[in-house]
Amino acid sequence: MNFKDDIGDFKFTNRVILYPVLFVLLMWLVFWAELKLNLDFTSYGVLPRTISGLRGIFFAPFIHANLNHLLSNSLPVLLLMAGLFYFYQRVALTVICLLFLLTGIGTWSVGREAYHIGASGIVYGLASFLFFKGIWARHYRLTAFSLVVVFIYGSLVWGVMPIDSEMSWEGHLSGFLSGFGLAFLIKNRIAKPKKYDWEKEDFNPETDPFLRQFDEQGNFIDPVYEDESIEDELDD
Repeated sequence: MNFKDDIGDFKFTNRVILYPVLFVLLMWLVFWAELKLNLDFTSYGVLPRTISGLRGIFFAPFIHANLNHLLSNSLPVLLLMAGLFYFYQRVALTVICLLFLLTGIGTWSVGREAYHIGASGIVYGLASFLFFKGIWARHYRLTAFSLVVVFIYGSLVWGVMPIDSEMSWEGHLSGFLSGFGLAFLIKNRIAKPKKYDWEKEDFNPETDPFLRQFDEQGNFIDPVYEDESIEDELDD
């Protein structure tokens, strides 16, 4: 799989704010509708290994059990998705769509026989993708951002283990593995950092006025000493 984009710089666009806000807004609208209309959308979540449970692949990330569940996912979705659209803007939509599919299918395949709801799987997928992609990209900005992600959300790794029976660790694990795989498979060409003259391979130190003041061992050449040597030679 090879999704390539044109080389470009990191630029702030409306999508950096628009898509994350719309996603979280939809999460809150669904929760508000449940409260206002006295509805329960849990049955639209992922129910593993059932035909009806397949619809949860698309609906489950927008359904939450309670306010705490919704709040715990809202801020990570905002921050991580904004980071995705800023640093990987030309492949961001592809990543989001594939995270939906892969996380949902993974949960449907290995999950317990219960309804799995919430955007936690997407959060794990985003955090995983941003971290591993930043490390493998070998670009100082992306690497720095990946370290910020692991610093803030590094504790999420405990969520992929079956330590809480009320938590969908299967969804977390599916999201984490999906993000890891996409970080490896999706190619995102970016502009290389600008090189200074002293970093360029064809740079010749013999023509540089500053470097000519040093000898081959890196010792400073005293111009006064050189002048005296020239005078001594002239006297001889």
